[in-house]
Amino acid sequence: MSDNKLSRRGFLQSAAVLGGAALMPSVVMGRGKSGASAVKPKKVGANDKVKVALIGIGNRGNEVSKQFRDTGLCDIVALCDVDMGAKHTREIEAMFPGVPKYRDFRKLFDEMASKIDAVMVATPDHSHFPICMEAMSHGIHVYVEKPLARTFYECELLMQAEKKYGVVTQMGNQGHSEGNYFQFKAWKEAGIIKDVTEVTAHMNNVRRWHKWDPKMMNYPKAEPVPSTLDWDTWLGTAQEHAYNHDYHNGQWRCWYDFGMGALGDWGAHILDTVHEFLDLGLPVEVNPLYLKDHNRFFYPMSSTLLFRFPERQGMPAVDITWYDGLDNIPAVPEGYGVSELDPNIPSVAGGKIQAAKLNPGKEIYSKELTFKGGSHGSTLSIIPDEKAKEWESRLPEVPESPSNHYANFLLSVMGKEKPRSPFSIAGPLSQVFCLGVISQWTGERILFDRQTKQITNNPLANQLLWGALPRKEWEKFYNL
Repeated sequence: MSDNKLSRRGFLQSAAVLGGAALMPSVVMGRGKSGASAVKPKKVGANDKVKVALIGIGNRGNEVSKQFRDTGLCDIVALCDVDMGAKHTREIEAMFPGVPKYRDFRKLFDEMASKIDAVMVATPDHSHFPICMEAMSHGIHVYVEKPLARTFYECELLMQAEKKYGVVTQMGNQGHSEGNYFQFKAWKEAGIIKDVTEVTAHMNNVRRWHKWDPKMMNYPKAEPVPSTLDWDTWLGTAQEHAYNHDYHNGQWRCWYDFGMGALGDWGAHILDTVHEFLDLGLPVEVNPLYLKDHNRFFYPMSSTLLFRFPERQGMPAVDITWYDGLDNIPAVPEGYGVSELDPNIPSVAGGKIQAAKLNPGKEIYSKELTFKGGSHGSTLSIIPDEKAKEWESRLPEVPESPSNHYANFLLSVMGKEKPRSPFSIAGPLSQVFCLGVISQWTGERILFDRQTKQITNNPLANQLLWGALPRKEWEKFYNL
């Protein structure tokens, strides 16, 4: 349980006057309109290059922009960033001289929608939703970094829009096009991975908010907005916040209002294949077993979350336990061996993840075998070594990946491949993390109905499936 001394009732009552004050009623918005869309998805010839607009070109967006360029499958036709001209965007600006530049994605689509086949979106979590919805409404194909969106029903609407507009989509959990994806699929189909009952997942490296004061009573004080930054567009659908540097340039990940903490940041890189190939869908319960320095503003210093998934299609129920925090390292099974750090984990602005006592990864427990794995594309191993040698001759051949995640998306737009992490697959995975964030914010166990997609034991938590009402000028993005 949380070690915060504030009572649950007092916490929830006081929180209601802050960011969650205006909660979106699920009966009002986002139900969508019946009938097929008149918008047709953009067509790209098999031998043509995909015309791509890059939205979010600093920090992580810098790395993803270069990956798109390096495929050789696309032409970059527009750049968009709310901080265009800032130090962290200049490299990509210089890389594509003469390309139209925008600070507001709405103006980009107003002026160039007819000239764009696809977009790459690498913006803060809270801004994924409106950008993707607007792009799809023009028949534009979408690649967006993980997590898919910040709230459960934003993910739901994105999946509905994908289906309605018939566009190609891809969420940026890059390991879904690497070794672990093809190995897990092959081992599952061969019956090596079967009857899984328990998974432990962990990310115990230092996070940005670990140096902050968990007893803070207010949001950070207002600071002058940098001259290059369009702060109003940066806020997007979020409630009004005065600018502070601790919201910008990756710091957004720390705050409930803008990001999804360690779980949203790393969950899609660690649990993606487990979720897809074990057909987990949505949990029936999320229980916050441990929340260190729990507060209403930013994520706990450490979290242990238990997700419970029911029996499915002849497969047993599965419990997934998530651990984050420097002092919250789970026990590993006997014969675990060395905790390796995958050298292929992408850098962000040139900074590599640092090795820890237990590196990011997972342990998978089935009725017969135990597996260990890392993050991103890291492949699984059977443990202990003696058991691995016993099964070595029974392991199937694992095919090589025909394309990396970026090329897979572009080749799918060209009709040559199918996307490996479309919204229809990445959406439910992201919704699992949205439910986990709700349990972190409330600090309470939640029970979830997989059929009605409602939280049944906590009315406030149920409203958080929507989150706060968007600012008036942003409401339109919640209607299909």
